Amino acid sequence: MRGLHKKLASCAEVLEETHGLVTRLMDGSYWTGDAAVAFREELRGGPLALNLRNAAHSLRKAAGQLVRWEGELDDFQRRAGRLDADARDAREALDRAKGRASQARSAPALDEEAGLRHDDAQQALTQANAAVAHAQADLDAVLGRARKLAAEHEEKARHRAAKIHAATRKLAPQEPGFFEKSLAWLTDNLPDILSWTAAFIGIIALSMATGGTAAAVLLLSASALSAGAMAGRLADPAVRASLWDGFRRQEFDADFWSNAIAVTADGLGMLPGLGAVAKGTPALMRGVGEAGEALTAGQRLVAAGDRTMASAREFTDLHNPITIWVTEKAPRLRPAVEATEAAAPWAGFATASYGLAASNFDALDNNAAANIGTGMDGYFLGPVNVGETIDLARRVFHP
Repeated sequence: MRGLHKKLASCAEVLEETHGLVTRLMDGSYWTGDAAVAFREELRGGPLALNLRNAAHSLRKAAGQLVRWEGELDDFQRRAGRLDADARDAREALDRAKGRASQARSAPALDEEAGLRHDDAQQALTQANAAVAHAQADLDAVLGRARKLAAEHEEKARHRAAKIHAATRKLAPQEPGFFEKSLAWLTDNLPDILSWTAAFIGIIALSMATGGTAAAVLLLSASALSAGAMAGRLADPAVRASLWDGFRRQEFDADFWSNAIAVTADGLGMLPGLGAVAKGTPALMRGVGEAGEALTAGQRLVAAGDRTMASAREFTDLHNPITIWVTEKAPRLRPAVEATEAAAPWAGFATASYGLAASNFDALDNNAAANIGTGMDGYFLGPVNVGETIDLARRVFHP
């Protein structure tokens, strides 16, 4: 207990020192510069400083309970030692009494006829049996006190354990359960999850017949998910800092390219749905129908929805002017170009799947593999996604 108390007190001291250091870092006077700004931006509003302070206070309280338990335990051990000695003496006395009683029972005079010697032997046996009973009672009394001491020890131990547990309640951060961990993982990886889902829905939409209503619905859904993914990425201060520092300082490192390509891909992914909505919006503003009749708000909403769905069906069959130009100039490249276009959605889905898996399994979190995935996304982003976006813009602005 003394050793554990020393460790807890030392840990509380380290936590208090760390809390003081973090507080000074957050003040801005202890550390300045771009790294300091990024550090404070990452920690501002977070639980680190509060958790450090609470954890130190919690360990101090737990250490105090251990000090009390050490004193109580020492008293229990002294009392138990005395009871152990008393029990040993009582057992020895009982063994001696049983020995004398055994001798008294085997006295030859007990077999004689009534007489003085027989009476004396009978009296000695009675006294020996009484001594055995008295010694047994002494031993039982000692054992009773030992059981009472054990019960007192257990009760006091539970009391101190409850006090130590209470020291952590609402102070030291608790180990999250499965639901909390799952929710935290979903929150931390929500943009990647939305991108993965958008890629999966896009693949399903491409597998359907061109121009179908189901494909149009899937296209709009994938665009909405891509918009959510892009918004989630840009809402992350670390992503914004990476992109801003890359452009401002010309520091185009792996982190910059990973974030830039992810945000660009999500942005291009949302454009088909945005374009369809843009083409349907004028119908919402039109107050007069083709026959000159006035349209209600509901009729305008239906007309806008119909126009949006029609545009979405049209956008499920986008053509890539870049690849068309390449195949016209070099027909022998047509198989390679078509294979590239067919592989593009699957490549995006594969890299998104790997990113989600790596966020859940540390063994897969490999910088080399992540860089390869970023390179693949960048390769398909240019000739395929950008090319189809050009055709999308042409259809939106030049119907």
